[in-house]
Amino acid sequence: MLQPAPSLADVLREQIIAGDFEPGARLSEAALAAQLGVSRNTLREAFRVLAQHGLVEHVPHRGVSVASPSTADVIDIYRARRLIECGVLRAASPLHPGVAVMRLALERGESAVEAGDWVTVGTANMAFHRALIALSDSPRLERSHGQLAAELRLAFLAIDDPESLHRPFVARNRAVLEALTGDGPEAAADALERYLIDSERLVLGAYSRMGRS
Repeated sequence: MLQPAPSLADVLREQIIAGDFEPGARLSEAALAAQLGVSRNTLREAFRVLAQHGLVEHVPHRGVSVASPSTADVIDIYRARRLIECGVLRAASPLHPGVAVMRLALERGESAVEAGDWVTVGTANMAFHRALIALSDSPRLERSHGQLAAELRLAFLAIDDPESLHRPFVARNRAVLEALTGDGPEAAADALERYLIDSERLVLGAYSRMGRS
């Protein structure tokens, strides 16, 4: 079955997940419309969608800027991640084709660690978790998780220390994958829950040191 073409808001969300926009950066309507080959009216509609999802902020007389998640946002993002990701894993089949996609993303991240390419490590980590959600065969869950991934990437970019954020979790991605294929979905979900709790603590600790509210 043919997949629908992504909307402009989807395209911009993917760019946020890829780390193309810094938190707090002002988005020039004229420059971005020209870059994307769309009208400014079309771009404004995409901005409205992204603003509803907390990814951009519109300030009167100052334009649109990329959002910067607060501490409360981070706590809620991880709460939602634990419910969605661990729930998907508990119901997953180790034979699902998405497991191979998870493995490819993991291997890409491991190669990037060896090269010291921490931006690529972060992107590969996002791809691993996206492939995990694909085990659900639910486009709605994938859309919801994509929203969380974009917000989380903004939190990571605000911290601006990709090595400390991502290095510890590449090996834990492998542990989750091996638990799924070797010990079963329940063991994988338990490993992922511990992983997400530790990741949340790391992000919140970094926020605290930065004095972010």
